[in-house]
Amino acid sequence: MAVEIERKFLVSRDDWRDQARSTARMVQGYLAETGVCSIRVRIGRDQAWLNFKGLTIGARRTEFEYPIPLDDAREMLDLYCESRIIEKTRHHVRHGGHDWEVDEFHGANTGLVVAEVELEAEGEAFTRPDWIGREVTHDPRYYNIRLVEHPWTEWADE
Repeated sequence: MAVEIERKFLVSRDDWRDQARSTARMVQGYLAETGVCSIRVRIGRDQAWLNFKGLTIGARRTEFEYPIPLDDAREMLDLYCESRIIEKTRHHVRHGGHDWEVDEFHGANTGLVVAEVELEAEGEAFTRPDWIGREVTHDPRYYNIRLVEHPWTEWADE
């Protein structure tokens, strides 16, 4: 079974920008939510993927991802995703022996910046960069599927 172990944090400062080694604009649309997983199509640069991701809360979740033709992905976004779309810019930052993905959200989630680190094991030690803030791994409001339904700008001041 494909399992992803990922911790997610809010970004508190812009220091990471000087360390970013690659950047890609991404659009992902949600095709369905079954109650146990979300099904999404994602385009980043000139590549596309179909993804099934478990809806469990926490750092460890199942994930299956398959490359698909770019034209098919564009058509799926147009035909099936309606307003269930997230747009973001993903930056890759190397820190403390780990690759961090820093996502800057656009649209109704503009202003939200999160950093994720993928781990080999749930208890794996890692160095936290100075530019990350509060951990939100266990807060489902920050899952992309939830940000589509309840954008960050609607509840950020709570």
